[in-house]
Order: sequence, then C-alpha cells, then structure tokens
Amino acid sequence: MNFLNRTKTATAVVDPTFDAPTSAVEDITGDYTIDQTHTRLGFSARHAMVTTVRGQFTDFTGTAHIDTANPAASKVALTIQTASIDTGVADRDGHLKSADFFDADNNKEITFVSTKVEREDASTWLITGDLTMKGVSKPVTIEFESTGSARDPFGNLRVGFEGATSINRKDWGLSWNAALETGGVLVSEKIKLEFDVSAIQNG
Repeated sequence: MNFLNRTKTATAVVDPTFDAPTSAVEDITGDYTIDQTHTRLGFSARHAMVTTVRGQFTDFTGTAHIDTANPAASKVALTIQTASIDTGVADRDGHLKSADFFDADNNKEITFVSTKVEREDASTWLITGDLTMKGVSKPVTIEFESTGSARDPFGNLRVGFEGATSINRKDWGLSWNAALETGGVLVSEKIKLEFDVSAIQNG
C-alpha cells in the first residue's frame, strides 16, 4: 500500500515526515485493547466532484489478538458509536446522522469483526471481516502496515498499525445523493476508510 512517499524497512513503514518508528519487542504476539485517545478511525469522500471532505468517528472500542507465528489465529473486533461521526461541521454531521445516511437513532452501532487474517510480510497484514452498518453486513478487506512498538512512560507496550480501504456506501444502504447540473453527483459513492491505530497490550 502506498502511503505517499513511505518506504518499507524490515519491520515497519517509514514516513520521512515523522521520526523513525521504534521496535520495543521483536514479537508483538498478545492481546490488545485499542487506545481510543491515540487512534483515528477516519473516512473521506468527494464532494461536488471537486474536493475531498474528511471526517472521523470519535467514540469506539476495539480489541485484537495478534499471533505473529500463526497469523490465521489473529482476530480483531471493533464497535463504533454511529452518532460520534464528526466532520467538523454541525449541520453536515446532523445530515449524516439522519435517515438519509446512517439513521443513527435506529442504528446506534457500526461493527467490524474479522473473519480472516493473513500476513504478507514482516510489516503487512491483510484483515478481512464483516462490516455491519444499518443492519447490513458485507465483507471488507483492509491492508494494514505495522508502524512499530514502544514502551510508553507508564510501562505499557503499545503497537501501531495504519491501514486503508475503499467501499461503496450504497452497498450498506447509504444511498442519498443529489445530481449536479454540470453532471455527476454531490457526494461520491466511493468512500475511503482510514485507520491509524494505537493498541495497548493487556496486562
């Protein structure tokens, strides 16, 4: 997966914009809980065919079991509170929460549960799972890159992963749109999902 100008090392993805990643342990096998305060679950969509609007969900919980020797034994589960959607504009967020899109009053949670985990190389993981929104479950595959491990000042072992994939929102019943006089539609059907994950090993 090409994250701009990142280049792979043997253990992590290096982004020249940031400091080099660290590796506190060679084997990150274990059970982890996603750290909500240092994780971003984001998305982006084209608006009016000319610009990109970005947002995120701010309230979520997640767990992961990582098995580096037997990746197939790994698993991930994520629960997102639908009403926590945040694009930085209150009116737009209100529309997204309405029945035109997520219908947050009647569909309070979005979930992802892994069904298959593969490891392509030292730093690349493919996680396939069921993404459920508005009562519809569809399989999604997300490519993740390991971005290192570290011991924080409180003694916690942290691991990082960054991933992305694209989906068609209409597959989950998010079909509202408006035609443009110049052609095309107001909101793209294709949505990019973006994951910047920090997880803490369970004590």
